[in-house]
Amino acid sequence: MFLAVRAARRRGDSPVPETQDPHVTPSEPSKFVYDFTEGNKDLKDLLGGKGANLAEMTNLGLPVPPGFTITTEACKVYLDSGQEPAALRAEVSEHLEALEATMGKKLGQADDPLLVSVRSGAKFSMPGMMDTVLNIGLSDASVSGLAAQAGDERFAWDSYRRLIQMFGKTVLGVDGDLFEEALEEAKQAKGVRVDVDLDAADLKNLVGQFKDIVAKETGRDFPQEPREQMDLAVRAVFDSWNTDRAKLYRRQERIPGDLGTAVNVCSMVFGNLGPDSGTGVAFTRDPASGQQGVYGDYLQNAQGEDVVAGIRNTVPLADLEGIDKPSYDELMQIMETLETHYKDLCDIEFTIERGKLWMLQTRVGKRTAGAAFRIATQLVDQGLIDEAEALQRVNGAQLAQLMFPRFDENAKTQQIGRAIAASPGAAVGKAVFDSYTAVKWSRSGEKVILIRRETNPDDLNGMIAAEGILTSRGGKTSHAAVVARGMGKTCVCGAEELEVDTKRRCMTAPGGIVVEEGDLISIDGSSGKVYLGEVPVVPSPVVEYFEGRMHAGADDADELVKAVHRIMAYADRVRRLRVRANADNAEDAARARRFGAQGIGLCRTEHMFLGERREMVERLILADTDADREAALGGLLPLQKADFVELFEAMDGLPVTVRLLDPPLHEFLPDITELSVRVALAESRKDANENDLRLLQAVHKLHEQNPMLGLRGVRLGLVIPGLFAMQVRAIAEAAAERKNAAKGDPRAEIMIPLVGTVQELEIVREEAEQVIAEVEQARGVDLKLTLGTMIELPRAALTAGQIAESADFFSFGTNDLTQTVWGFSRDDVEASFFTAYLEKGIFGVSPFETIDKDGVGSLVRSAAEAGRATRPDLKLGVCGEHGGDPESVHFFHEVGLDYVSCSPFRIPVARLEAGRAAAESLGSDSR
Repeated sequence: MFLAVRAARRRGDSPVPETQDPHVTPSEPSKFVYDFTEGNKDLKDLLGGKGANLAEMTNLGLPVPPGFTITTEACKVYLDSGQEPAALRAEVSEHLEALEATMGKKLGQADDPLLVSVRSGAKFSMPGMMDTVLNIGLSDASVSGLAAQAGDERFAWDSYRRLIQMFGKTVLGVDGDLFEEALEEAKQAKGVRVDVDLDAADLKNLVGQFKDIVAKETGRDFPQEPREQMDLAVRAVFDSWNTDRAKLYRRQERIPGDLGTAVNVCSMVFGNLGPDSGTGVAFTRDPASGQQGVYGDYLQNAQGEDVVAGIRNTVPLADLEGIDKPSYDELMQIMETLETHYKDLCDIEFTIERGKLWMLQTRVGKRTAGAAFRIATQLVDQGLIDEAEALQRVNGAQLAQLMFPRFDENAKTQQIGRAIAASPGAAVGKAVFDSYTAVKWSRSGEKVILIRRETNPDDLNGMIAAEGILTSRGGKTSHAAVVARGMGKTCVCGAEELEVDTKRRCMTAPGGIVVEEGDLISIDGSSGKVYLGEVPVVPSPVVEYFEGRMHAGADDADELVKAVHRIMAYADRVRRLRVRANADNAEDAARARRFGAQGIGLCRTEHMFLGERREMVERLILADTDADREAALGGLLPLQKADFVELFEAMDGLPVTVRLLDPPLHEFLPDITELSVRVALAESRKDANENDLRLLQAVHKLHEQNPMLGLRGVRLGLVIPGLFAMQVRAIAEAAAERKNAAKGDPRAEIMIPLVGTVQELEIVREEAEQVIAEVEQARGVDLKLTLGTMIELPRAALTAGQIAESADFFSFGTNDLTQTVWGFSRDDVEASFFTAYLEKGIFGVSPFETIDKDGVGSLVRSAAEAGRATRPDLKLGVCGEHGGDPESVHFFHEVGLDYVSCSPFRIPVARLEAGRAAAESLGSDSR
């Protein structure tokens, strides 16, 4: 019962049944609350990233406001049972009393109130996805005391209206637009554009309106008791772990759903106390480019949420030097301390309260793919990390982003704006002005650019669906910029010259140019430029480097290319897994070799007979006499041989694994419905074609309800005499020709597909060895061809020890193995129910994208072990699309495979991840 409730709670599906005692939880931890002085940065599992890093900064002696952290374990108990742990309230009270003693004031006391923030903080950064409430403790009784304490009545009422607005939306579930509309009306009535121009009387009136909104929408007054405010805010933060946007973000970033969030209760420091106060976000390096310098945003007379929300345009962090030089100098020193301590780019939130600098957060900052590679090599050069650590600081997904095309600088363009380059890339799409439309159009196959004044966490769906994001407000630290960088999405922020009207669904550029919804625009996240229409793209310099068109050692080589080259060189030195290509023709093989392929792991011979050659295979399959069959085979042989000659030339000296014909019959037979209609129409006209009638009869005979599980692979080779023998002869003769005439070094490996029993393999192997021997004798060569099989059926995996007796190698066909283990048809299920499975948390990611380690992966592991127990020198590889998936590559390294094979453009990614897997293993061994 407990496990069922726990699973439901973590999915956010249902409440605890009334019959269950919510206070009874198994093996509760003995401690749920930690003071900032008690933790450190290595306790992220328990304290969350924010709490662990606040503790670390406290330990370093940096100016952190006092506070305490409620652990992720408390959150998990709450999510499991629907109630906080029984011991939590007393622990919070104990730490709150200690905080009050430290600060010399009590939470919400009337004359001199202590105010606190309640902020979320999971192990992994989830910017804007979970909830925060500032100014907890303010009430009708204490607002005057805060005004007297600060000597600033406007500040007190501004803080109070912020509390009611955040608390109402976050804790009480009031529609946030109601507060925004009231605030806009207040600014319009005053004739001002920004909230800082509202005076104390305006804000006091606004507080009254906000309280009325709360009462009307919730049926209760805004809570006046400070401890009730804090307790409800803590619950709201726990609940925010399971909001739709948080779950969507976790799925996007592959963050486990059972981690929970910590809650940080921190004494408030105020950036909205006037021009000598403010708040900001700083980066120790540029998160977009990786360059060292002064990067970040600052906003005078504001609280922290104003910066990340992007609702007011900030000034560059460098301007703080002229505004408050002592605070600026102290911040620069702290930034250097943190980067040296963390040995990485740090993302920092800070507040200045009347000239006093306070650190509110630090974390290892999200960065663009290009910045990740540059920063990793910079830190090596500075002696902060070694090459092995640099390799762990980047990943295959980032490398893939760097291989995307960029805009052609020589193309004719119509630039309509320029703003902050927040996240690089070249994005083209139709303009849309809300997330719903972005998702709707994207699902219809349209590419879209999401345009907003500023984004908020509710826009996450649209941001995921869009090719890129454009905002007219905010900077590099705004919600749009941070989330886009994390997802690898192109983003341009703070385009002030572009007037965005979401109600009219249009954007107006200087010169009166109007972009309506549906118009094509292009945005360049590297330069910040915005163009009308579609701008053509050219290959990225990283692709040119991999293809050998750019030399990384040249003086004028792109700095990014140099960084990629250095990290790839180290990855290639340390990796154990070799990387091959899935390639079916000489052109793909040559490209794959340029990209670093160490052979071909899968040549699909059926792909050689698509298009104009398709009818030749059709004639073979439909042949009903020996003479017809031999004629069809005779026509295929020279074509196959010529294909293999070209392939062996392109991959000379490297292994080429050729899979014998494996077509599901429906791919090579006439469509039964079309043929039936054609024959029926001809019969109605009484001019039926005799050949069509015979063809229809044959197609009916061979028609299968599920061709993927029918007459294909080795079954086809056994049913059609001479088919596999013809292909083996073509391979052998092509290899002999390459070896004799061209003095080459062909290394062919013949792979028999869809084997389910060793007897199938034995029959095909005996026939193949006979053919090879004939060719060797006739040509006077020793070809040293090897024969193996694909392991793509559960039975093959389960009987791998037997099959290895007749196989020189195994290649795991994980696409089909996933289909047959799960009982999925890949052609159908991804469109029909995978979305629902992902949303319900049944899948963290599609099993066709990343290997299912528990199911499919366990078969790969056991088959590899059984195969090598029979034949210790058995070569093991994988040729499904998982061979180019970063997470799957790590699994294949762990299992002990010899190589992975993937499409040519994924080869660099597989090489990098194979190196990362090896370096990670070396690090684990040394520990």
